[in-house]
Amino acid sequence: MKVSTKGQYATRALLDLALHQDEAPVLLKHIAQRQKISLSYLEHLITPLIAAGIITSTRGPRGGISLARPPEEIGLDEVVQLLEGAISLVECVGNPKVCTMSQSCATREVWDELRQAMMGVLKSVTLRDLMERQREKENATEIMYYI
Repeated sequence: MKVSTKGQYATRALLDLALHQDEAPVLLKHIAQRQKISLSYLEHLITPLIAAGIITSTRGPRGGISLARPPEEIGLDEVVQLLEGAISLVECVGNPKVCTMSQSCATREVWDELRQAMMGVLKSVTLRDLMERQREKENATEIMYYI
């Protein structure tokens, strides 16, 4: 499975939103500028995130978007599945009826184990975890700059 730009950009946008949650609501154009994502493309990614209750939108002069839940309650599995669909490396893992050998195929088991491992990683990482990783990277970059 290859995560598309939808999944990548939405995750980056959510991370940016989480890092700037004290400024909430955040303007989409600011996220687009910081993340170097087209504003029109970002607008399309936001709609399903609002519908899923991951972010909220506020209209008006002080409007923008904000996280609907704390960052530690938003897992990457939820975001990736929302934008990419079910994770499955081969079609028979998600739908055994597409192959007559599904029930007796040893390789299908391996593909399913790989799917489960990927889901395990995505479930174990929250926006809070990404925030901490990002801050560590920024701190390391600052240290390198001063050396």
